[in-house]
Amino acid sequence: MANYIKATDFTSKDALLTGDPNKIVRGSEIDDELDNIQTAVNSKADSLSPTLTGVPLTPTASFGTNTTQIASTAFVQTALQAAYPVGSVYISTLATNPNTLLGFGTWTAFGAGKVLVGQDTGDASFDTLEETGGSKDAIVVSHTHSITDPGHSHTVGTYDDTNTGPGGTISNNSNSPSTNINTTLVTTGISIQSTGSSGTNANLQPYVVVKMWKRTA
Repeated sequence: MANYIKATDFTSKDALLTGDPNKIVRGSEIDDELDNIQTAVNSKADSLSPTLTGVPLTPTASFGTNTTQIASTAFVQTALQAAYPVGSVYISTLATNPNTLLGFGTWTAFGAGKVLVGQDTGDASFDTLEETGGSKDAIVVSHTHSITDPGHSHTVGTYDDTNTGPGGTISNNSNSPSTNINTTLVTTGISIQSTGSSGTNANLQPYVVVKMWKRTA
């Protein structure tokens, strides 16, 4: 933007002696001054919906200011860094380092293959920040159950009735109480075994994969 600088000192002409040619106010001097004023005015931004060019400057408001004051880039940067202090976690579906996206900080990949859980100071599993635990595989330790019946006996009887008649000897193995009893001892036993197994990926909750970054500096 051009600023108007007066080229002719008209007041100084008043002190000149009468007859001095420089005491005269010339039309060309007035015309030059008006041209300079017009150039300066035309280069200024309008107060209503101005269009600024170059690198316009504005005062930087103090952090926390919540008014209609214009926010400088320095104010915006301070506000962003306050929103993501050292130790904060940035979550995105982009793999781009937050330093590139936000313009500040040192960020490292965080929580690979893990989900986030809120701190619970009353539970030893979740009472310390950044402690890890758990497994994606539900593992049942292999084991064996054995049930054995040592065995017991069953006695099976058969009857042998031998009759002698005119035609000779007849063996009919009837159930006549007068027959001889032959017994056979049968021993039985039972053995049952059950072995446990390990399950893979059996306790994964429904999930969606994102990129997580932790600000370290």
